[in-house]
Amino acid sequence: MSFSYDVIVVGLGGMGSAAVHHLSSRGVRVLGLEKFGPVHDRGSSHGGSRVTRQSYFEDPAYVPLLLRAYELYEDLERATGRDIATLCGGVMVGRPDSQTVAGALRSATQWDLPHEMLDAAELRRRFPTLSPRDDEVALYEAKAGLVRPENMVAAHLQLADRQGADLRFEEPMTRWEPYRDGVRVHTARHTYTAGQLVICPGAWAPRLLTDLGVPFTIERQVMYWFQPRGGVGPFLPENHPIYVWQDAAGVQVYGFPAIDGPELGAKVAFFRKGQVCTPETIDRTVHEEEVRAMADHMSRCIPDLPGTFLKAATCMYSNTPDEHFVIARHPAHPGSVTVACGFSGHGFKFVPVVGEILADLALTGTTAHPIGLFDPRRLTAAPA
Repeated sequence: MSFSYDVIVVGLGGMGSAAVHHLSSRGVRVLGLEKFGPVHDRGSSHGGSRVTRQSYFEDPAYVPLLLRAYELYEDLERATGRDIATLCGGVMVGRPDSQTVAGALRSATQWDLPHEMLDAAELRRRFPTLSPRDDEVALYEAKAGLVRPENMVAAHLQLADRQGADLRFEEPMTRWEPYRDGVRVHTARHTYTAGQLVICPGAWAPRLLTDLGVPFTIERQVMYWFQPRGGVGPFLPENHPIYVWQDAAGVQVYGFPAIDGPELGAKVAFFRKGQVCTPETIDRTVHEEEVRAMADHMSRCIPDLPGTFLKAATCMYSNTPDEHFVIARHPAHPGSVTVACGFSGHGFKFVPVVGEILADLALTGTTAHPIGLFDPRRLTAAPA
């Protein structure tokens, strides 16, 4: 049986859910296909919270996209009534020459973003939960905070459904091929045709986008929740910021205030300290030695945080070699296929604006948003 759509979106996690919303809001016929159920926890769009920040240490080129993402957070909250973003403030902590601090300062300076630089004494005074070394400093950004991944995915799917998108869960794409001036997409249940295909594969990028030529690496990551010593009071959002903290060895951790009450405490994780895996081989068990390593690391910088271990969960990073995204028309199929992948552990905060970009690319082949950094050809070009 064959169905005809304007656009088919494969993958309805963070990026795909935003794409089906933005496409359906423009009045086109959209089919969304998802391997799992709605708002699932098998990929990278779960865990209750994700850091959002504008003083972006990865590269100043991301800042215009973040400014637009913040506008879209508000749009989503107004349209759905869901809790999407909490801007409780955040600190980027480390030595002055660390990537975390120097990179954040570079972006804040280039884009004239409001920020403060705090020495160790001022950081301890402002946020008594934090215990930096004397040689560490912090960039404080009042507009940093957190976004709720499950709520954001659910909000985008809710709006897409309201706008007439055809959303099909537990129905993964098995293959696709060019068809006339568009594409033909196969699942175990049906064959569908469309003028355009948008692929948002997450950790399944190495399998679904082999012809893209990008050497993706999938990493298992672990998120931890601890009950702080003395309770969550000092760790509530009005007292305790989000943070990204880089030590002298270059190890980064990130964490959150206690946003879900005493039952879940405060969440923390290593940023890029994962094990290479595939979606099929990922170890979903979190081991005692991993919990001990996390608690030991945190005891040096936030001594009251690792009081009692509560729970842990795994997710996956889909890394590119340079840790920048891939968002583009597919170089081998520029007339009919758009891809969004390789978000390398720092992509979720961009979800709403990526959805907007994907709708632009699928419908017009171009976008006004600055996405030159994300061209996959940077990773596949032959050496000179």
